[in-house]
Amino acid sequence: MSDQAARPIDVSILVNTFRRPRHLAVVLESIAQQQAATTWEVIVSDDGSYDGTEELVAGFAATAGFPVRFTSQPHDGFRLARVRNEAARLARGGYLLFLDGDCILPRHHLASHLDRRRQGTALVGYCARLTEDASRELAPETLSRIDLPGLVTTDERRSLARRRRKAWWHNALRHPTKPRLTGGDFGVWRDDFVAINGFDERFVGWGQEDDDLGLRLRARGVRLESILDRTCSLHVWHPTDPTAAARWRDGPNVAYFARRGRLTACRRGLIERPVSTVVWGLPHDLGSGTLDAALARHLSTAPQVAAGAACEIDVVTRPGRAVFARPAQCRLALIAAGFEPDAALRHAADQIVTIPDEPSLVEALSAAG
Repeated sequence: MSDQAARPIDVSILVNTFRRPRHLAVVLESIAQQQAATTWEVIVSDDGSYDGTEELVAGFAATAGFPVRFTSQPHDGFRLARVRNEAARLARGGYLLFLDGDCILPRHHLASHLDRRRQGTALVGYCARLTEDASRELAPETLSRIDLPGLVTTDERRSLARRRRKAWWHNALRHPTKPRLTGGDFGVWRDDFVAINGFDERFVGWGQEDDDLGLRLRARGVRLESILDRTCSLHVWHPTDPTAAARWRDGPNVAYFARRGRLTACRRGLIERPVSTVVWGLPHDLGSGTLDAALARHLSTAPQVAAGAACEIDVVTRPGRAVFARPAQCRLALIAAGFEPDAALRHAADQIVTIPDEPSLVEALSAAG
């Protein structure tokens, strides 16, 4: 075991991959060539490849001067949020550096993160897209002789410079949602990632899981800053994934992403959060409506707050007279069959669910947020 492998881990580099072993081989070699005064580990998280990916990682791990681990799951559609969480569950470092398995790192990349990272901040990167010709020449055995930043075209440099300037302005203006987090290249403190329960695994299919993570980090009070003034990853060319939407707004997850009432700590992430782990606010007139007995029964073991205290999910029922009166991340209206919410409730509620029977109530409580 090398000296680095024997010391406590500072940084966990989490690489997600799916059926691109050639790209992954070059990415791993670029990690091995990092020039950084710290200890790191690599965790490769695979989405069910059957093309020699596991054997490739095992061969790399046998000669790497740092710990390398591999995890995989059966492939069942595009489940990137789950793939990334699987890597994070194994991570031992206090700082997590997420990386797509088709993005190589210049030799100063990790050192740049070490120099810029500070508590309360996540560092948002992005990739420069290499041409097909430049990508074709990349190989693990020749990577040490290549000037990687020199492969970036002038157009790509200009594009990254524009992105960097926009990020600076967005932070200066205290924009509530920008700069956006891009999941293929970013660094975050493990404590912050765990506090928001990681990626939301209800995102299935291409897109928006990283936008969601960024918003929830902001809700925790984490500042997102661009690191493009120091470094960027280099995207190795490949044909466009057929599952990728041509436009962001056409992705299959847009409707879920745009929902109101997003919890800072998602319900299905690093861990499953049943109703008993969510902080609830119940209506002050609980007991007067047809849903109330079942509601009280199913939330009997869950933490609840008094009137006026902050909670994760504030609940009102109809029939009933209660209104939302607590600071809450999600305002949930439960409507018994045969009743209609009035205009004021429709305006105030983040989520409205009609409850025809008790199983529907259980489902609504489990899905809220």
